[in-house]
Amino acid sequence: MLNFFKSLYLNQRFFYAIFVIALLFLFSYFFDFLFGFTWVLSLLLLLFFLADLVSLYKNNQINAERILPQKFSNSDENDVEVILENNYGFSIYVEIIDEIPVQFQKRDFFKRLKIATGATEKFSYSLRPVERGEYFFGKLNIYSYTKIGLAKRKSIFGEQQMLKVYPSFIQMKKLDFLAIDNRLSQAGLKKIRRIGHTMEFEQIKEYVPGDDIRTINWKATAKHGDLMVNQFQDEKAQPIYSIIDTGRVMKMPFNGLSLLDYAINSSLAFSNIALKKKDKVGLISFSAKIESILKANAKLSQLQQIMERLYNINTQFPDSDFNMLYSNLRKRITQRSLLMLYTNFEHISALKRQLPYLQAINKKHVLVVIFFENTELDKIITSKPDNTTDMAHQVIAESFTHDKKLMAAELRKHGINTLLTKPEDLSINAINKYLEIKARGIL
Repeated sequence: MLNFFKSLYLNQRFFYAIFVIALLFLFSYFFDFLFGFTWVLSLLLLLFFLADLVSLYKNNQINAERILPQKFSNSDENDVEVILENNYGFSIYVEIIDEIPVQFQKRDFFKRLKIATGATEKFSYSLRPVERGEYFFGKLNIYSYTKIGLAKRKSIFGEQQMLKVYPSFIQMKKLDFLAIDNRLSQAGLKKIRRIGHTMEFEQIKEYVPGDDIRTINWKATAKHGDLMVNQFQDEKAQPIYSIIDTGRVMKMPFNGLSLLDYAINSSLAFSNIALKKKDKVGLISFSAKIESILKANAKLSQLQQIMERLYNINTQFPDSDFNMLYSNLRKRITQRSLLMLYTNFEHISALKRQLPYLQAINKKHVLVVIFFENTELDKIITSKPDNTTDMAHQVIAESFTHDKKLMAAELRKHGINTLLTKPEDLSINAINKYLEIKARGIL
């Protein structure tokens, strides 16, 4: 009986009917003929209400199920599917309220459907997470009612479901497809002309027209009596590390995502491309200390390990220690490697404090310093000022934007590869930089 009352809800139509009957009883005080008529309506309302209850509770109820993917992709639209099955002997109306994880702050989820006798209905909705971590879905609440519509029966399906939100593997797969299909230019990636040769020897073969005469092997030619050339192949399995600064400078948000999340999404997509190019990829995260380090490896399982490491990275509040980073890189990474350093500088003085350590790292490795344009300032710069205050804000914004360009120029002046990019273009630009370095044989 307790479960019956917990599941029973009165529909708005019931309250409208009660309101009308109450008004008729009020007017019957002045018009006697309404009194009997109102009692008849009250009795009919009671009979319809009882018939509604019997229809809802005597028969089998609705079945419902929420279908979740194995994991969500951060910053992307992810689909959630709901399946409903009508086991009543008549058409039924349902209202669905899904308990969505609190991170979405979505309290207005509501869906109304009509399901025919014995039919199954499906619908889906999408969610866009902007934080990595564990998300908990609550219960799936279904309110069923008949054409009479005086009462509703509440049914609860499913238990709490935990879903992990990983870095954007959807973006990773998209860029992976473009790379394999050799259509990188469609994603904004540039084709880089190869300069010279890499020095990984493959074999000696006979010369054919079109071979580079600079690769002729004169000793082998003298031995065989025919022109022989050295054949080279691209150097592979080079160590490449994504180094992510998790200090407070990376907490700045753009379009709902922090700079750290942009860096994490980019690292995953970039690592996937590097693995496809047969290079070894690794991961380092740091702030005041080294928080995580994954040694470079060329195994395909490395991508899953990188995803698991990136899943748990969070921004820290201390300033990042680049001196500590240099010391650890010197001890732990002995082979010359490509280091993609994701960080941010908002003032040139902040860059100059870290510049000696960046130069020291760049002497032993190929360092690419990746930092971000402040796209929020573009709105101020392009807006039309209405007063002196707006003009002052515009001048300051232009100054900050100019400082970013000066910082990039300062890094390049000291021989450090630099990538100054908008947050939303980070993944494509990082991959483009990697392909450029590979093509030029810098590593």
